[in-house]
Amino acid sequence: MAETTFKVLKGSERGNWIKLRTITLLRWAAIAGQLTAIFVAQVFFDLQLEISLCLLVISVSILGNLITMFIFPESKRLTETENLLMVLFDLLQLSLLLYLTGGLHNPFSILILGPVTVSASALSLRSTMFLGITAILAVTLLARFHLPLRTDQGFILRIPDIFVFGNWIATVIAVIFLGAYSRRVTVEMHAMSDALQATYMALSREQKLTDIGGVVAAAAHELGTPLATIKLTSAELIEDLEDWPELQEDARLIREQADRCRDILRSMGRAGKDDLHLRQAPLMAVLREAADPHLERGKELHFELADGLDAQSQPSVLRRPEIIHGVRNLIQNGVDFATENVWVEASWNDSEIRVRIMDDGAGYPPQLIGRIGDPFMRRRRAGADMTKRPEYEGMGLGLFIAKTLLERSGAELSFANGRDPHMPLGIHSERCGAIVEVVWLRRKIDAQSGENAVPIGENQPLAI
Repeated sequence: MAETTFKVLKGSERGNWIKLRTITLLRWAAIAGQLTAIFVAQVFFDLQLEISLCLLVISVSILGNLITMFIFPESKRLTETENLLMVLFDLLQLSLLLYLTGGLHNPFSILILGPVTVSASALSLRSTMFLGITAILAVTLLARFHLPLRTDQGFILRIPDIFVFGNWIATVIAVIFLGAYSRRVTVEMHAMSDALQATYMALSREQKLTDIGGVVAAAAHELGTPLATIKLTSAELIEDLEDWPELQEDARLIREQADRCRDILRSMGRAGKDDLHLRQAPLMAVLREAADPHLERGKELHFELADGLDAQSQPSVLRRPEIIHGVRNLIQNGVDFATENVWVEASWNDSEIRVRIMDDGAGYPPQLIGRIGDPFMRRRRAGADMTKRPEYEGMGLGLFIAKTLLERSGAELSFANGRDPHMPLGIHSERCGAIVEVVWLRRKIDAQSGENAVPIGENQPLAI
């Protein structure tokens, strides 16, 4: 099976997504807030601030915004380094403004968390750690070095040292906690986005293969009649041109090429078995089709029915791309980790259709069973694991794609191990590895159930 190529974007690549316009608008909002705070403190609370120095610091931000607006287009996207420098500038500008307005005695010192949170949400881990350390250093210096806040009578406004220390420790903890929290949430969101995109790519690929198969089969059927006519006409020409050897040879060549076209179309017709007349198939046929790419990979695949069921009564199910691709991924996972055998067992009743995929391998790691199906699930791998499956990184993307596609078709999946880790090895059954159970409500995929009913027409043979 040709694997779908999908690249996982790193944080530094996502850092290139941010537009300069976004940073500029955020900075304008910060400038407006800073000017408002200074005006309120000066007019309503009669605080004696170093207005000229404060306005000078704010004017630097205004000047920077004006330069970017006139020099760069609004659609410009910043690189990771440019984004880091922009956020670092905002952090240092805010720190300098806090130095002029009381340091940690200023209640607005909490805003120093803003640049760190933005970095954790948009930039790489390295950039976030650098900004976090810078913010902690800035807060530490502001706790000791700053210009005091004075009233119009000259009194210094200050809070007790114990509260200054409390503000410092609270800000440091908030920088670490909010940075880590924002980073964790952002990474999970990006991982889910990447995994869903990979799922849609896999489904799109399977759908395209299905569509191509239908077109090929239809073309083979439609071209049968004209090719038969060409062959019949060329045969008559061969008989009529006995006195013209050169022309008779051309007629023979036409017939040979018509036969060649017939053989090609027959081959294409077999490859295009997803034709317009075949939207359904018996359950076991669909499972065998899903497993087909893995039949020759050195492991024995066994297709079985549950006890008491007869193959003649098996349901005919919809041959949806998501069902075939999802089951194929589950079988692939079983083949990858099986020792020698993989079992695909089907069962059904009036309300449900069940498929169980079992192997005789080591099974799922017990500590990860609850997380199976999460995208990009990583764990430390032992040397034996690397030897057994060196081409895979163990991100869990294949199982996530299978789970997502099958759930889209209406299935419920459960994962378990056939081996009890507390039992002696000799007591274990043959099917002691991983077990995946897929359960559909019968009305979801039964081709003859209600709205899924598909009329069956006879496939016309290639008339040549």
